[in-house]
Amino acid sequence: MPNELSYEVSLERSNQIRADLPQHPEKYTMLTGDRPTGRLHLGHYFGTLKSRVELQELGVHTNVLIADYQVITDRDSTDNIQDNVYNMVIDYLACGLDPDKTMIYTHSAVPACNQLMLPFLSLVSEALLQRNPTVKAEMEASGHELTGLLLTYPVHQACDILFCKGNVVPVGRDQLPHIELTRTIARKFNNRYGNVFPEVDALLSDTPLLPGLDGRKMSKSYGNAINISMTAEETAKRIKKSQTDGERMITFDPEARPGVSGLLSTAAICTGRSEVEIAEEIGMGGSGQLKKYVTESVNEYFAPIRARREELVQDMDYVKDVLREGNRRANEVAEATLAEVREAMGMVY
Repeated sequence: MPNELSYEVSLERSNQIRADLPQHPEKYTMLTGDRPTGRLHLGHYFGTLKSRVELQELGVHTNVLIADYQVITDRDSTDNIQDNVYNMVIDYLACGLDPDKTMIYTHSAVPACNQLMLPFLSLVSEALLQRNPTVKAEMEASGHELTGLLLTYPVHQACDILFCKGNVVPVGRDQLPHIELTRTIARKFNNRYGNVFPEVDALLSDTPLLPGLDGRKMSKSYGNAINISMTAEETAKRIKKSQTDGERMITFDPEARPGVSGLLSTAAICTGRSEVEIAEEIGMGGSGQLKKYVTESVNEYFAPIRARREELVQDMDYVKDVLREGNRRANEVAEATLAEVREAMGMVY
């Protein structure tokens, strides 16, 4: 976790950027992305996807990376990766990302971006990488040994951000060390070879973390997530199976009643109401009435997104074209940046 002073400075800068975005969106280039390890769920939508669309519509230069190479930082298999990638593109488009405004691309299709790893690695020490708290957390969570790719994961992220001259990155507080390392790499490169890369700032999320249906972190492995790709019937079934407790009176208490509170949080974020307000309205209606309300709230909110998604599933040629065009554009950008890097380093022959 970044220290308190670092967080306060980052938060102040983030707030300044948010205030400036509506007036000067053209000043900002945003990079964000996801690892294609499975289906995107409501936590992804409310945590990041919704805000990406908002930034896109403001006129920010938006770039969304499908980080397929990063899947193997802590996994020994790439099973289902192609299916996961295409479904991720479908989810992006269904949620409102517009390929005419947002560049959607994959790691593995942009070799010039990945080639930035070589000069960037010369700017960081092994000790600095090993101190990165996210690397430690990922290693402990996965039980995976510390591979070279996992150790250099933050440098790879710096390549992703800087290849497109990204200067804002939407992140949570726990990801601030990645932004700080990216800033360090950009500054060291600029000081050593000449000014090529911009200063990078964190755009800190002001959306609270949406818990899973059982109150724990929303995760596919826990079976407590509602995927964007689920049908209304599948959503109803998932909510019906969620665990609550034996108390009939519905109250919002995340510590004592995580299951009930997780359901209330899901309904609240879909309706714009507060958890307490919903709980008071249901009152003695019990978990049955609560689950009915949550199901209706989720299905009503996501109905247009799912309808659009179904259209896209029937037109996979278009989905593949979107990714192909995004990869083409990303390669153009990456080649141009790599050419600047080579020139700055005197490696033009």
